[in-house]
Amino acid sequence: MAARPTPPLADRHGALPVSDHCDGARFFNPEMPVRRAGRSRFLRLLRWLGRPRYREPWPKYLSNNGHKPPSGEVGPGTASITFIGHATFLIRLDGLTLLTDPIFSERCSPVSWAGPRRVRPPGQALENLPRPDAVLLSHNHYDHCDLPSLKAIRARFGSVPILAPLGNRAFLGRRGLDAVTELDWWQTTRLGDADIHFTPARHFAARTLFDRNTTLWGGFVIRHGGRSVYFAGDSGYTGYFRAIRERLGAPDLALLPIGAYLPRWLMARVHVDPREAVQTLLDLGARRAVGMHFGTFRLSDEGIDTPLADLARAKSECGLDAERFVTLDFGETRIFPLGAVQPGSDVTS
Repeated sequence: MAARPTPPLADRHGALPVSDHCDGARFFNPEMPVRRAGRSRFLRLLRWLGRPRYREPWPKYLSNNGHKPPSGEVGPGTASITFIGHATFLIRLDGLTLLTDPIFSERCSPVSWAGPRRVRPPGQALENLPRPDAVLLSHNHYDHCDLPSLKAIRARFGSVPILAPLGNRAFLGRRGLDAVTELDWWQTTRLGDADIHFTPARHFAARTLFDRNTTLWGGFVIRHGGRSVYFAGDSGYTGYFRAIRERLGAPDLALLPIGAYLPRWLMARVHVDPREAVQTLLDLGARRAVGMHFGTFRLSDEGIDTPLADLARAKSECGLDAERFVTLDFGETRIFPLGAVQPGSDVTS
């Protein structure tokens, strides 16, 4: 199952397509100042790293409870969602299997001996997963675009199509990863019977000190069989969530980040907190949501379980039904009906 290819960027001499989020050299968030955003965030990061601060403690290691690998057929009008950890999900729809931002490595880092180390193993091993029809990459940060994991997927399954934001095809191609379809915001590609829409987010991209925002970032809406699943990737709170609903309709299921949000003076621009994640669900008009981006790598100051407690508090404060926004155990697979919420209809394995 191959995605419809997109043409190469501009003339391949460094030019990027000029748009409301790209000046021809770098991408930017239209909601933020264009020239000062990068420098301001770098200075904020130095301030955060250089001053004494309280960080809620994390354990060095946690084992998983252990769940059966995903298996069986997925019926029409349902989605099988397996939470592997961080922003990695296996999404199975009727006749379609997708893997999001896969990271199975010990660290999310440019080197194997330093950088954030996972505190719990992946909830499902790669060898226990079915072959994905495509990999969805939301942006190029090390905790979302992990080259060892992408190469392991290729070694196990052969060439799997990768859907990625603008600017990533050449980078991935130089590392032996082909079949890359680049997408701009609001662009759509066809994958089997599904339409995959790439959607805006408020974030940034970088793998070194010198390539900031030379590639794009965003999320994905998967429309299949008259239903839709939204994978947000990383994002600060943004008016684009309402725009996604207006242009593509309310998703049946939204996979939303809830972690890496403290301190807010540093993280608010690019990461929602649990309260904002609840508001994101409401802005999208999503029938159900599943939390992600927590409890795997220590990337910020909140405790490992703080996102779960803050999410529960946010749902209670806004009167949201607890089952409308849930989290899955690491390695857990749950079947979600895509359509009207039916209490008690979830199946956990």
